[in-house]
Amino acid sequence: MKCSEKILICDDEPSTVRLVKVHCQRLGMEVITASDGNEAMHLLKTERPRAVILDVVMPLMDGYEVLNAIRNDPDLEGTFVVMLTAMAQDEDVRNAYQLGADLYLSKPFDPAVLDRLLQLA
Repeated sequence: MKCSEKILICDDEPSTVRLVKVHCQRLGMEVITASDGNEAMHLLKTERPRAVILDVVMPLMDGYEVLNAIRNDPDLEGTFVVMLTAMAQDEDVRNAYQLGADLYLSKPFDPAVLDRLLQLA
């Protein structure tokens, strides 16, 4: 992902949002944040970020629902989706990829790994 591009971080855990936001900003990315799936969908449609980092367990709309909505909205085609979640069972990972996730990263995570993954976006 080009450093100047916009990225959306969606997680209901403020400490995770802060950590990922600081890391992305250090890489030169413009960061917007959401704390639930409904807010994420609104920002995806109005701000048009190049990529989104999604937690799975969130209020209102979970990360799988957001991912499914992204993949079924032609206006959001090409949005790069990274699932960043504590949900790390094989079934969780498989479900995310079946819904169209580009990458899946389990919490706790190494920021250097996130950096390398974002380079793929």
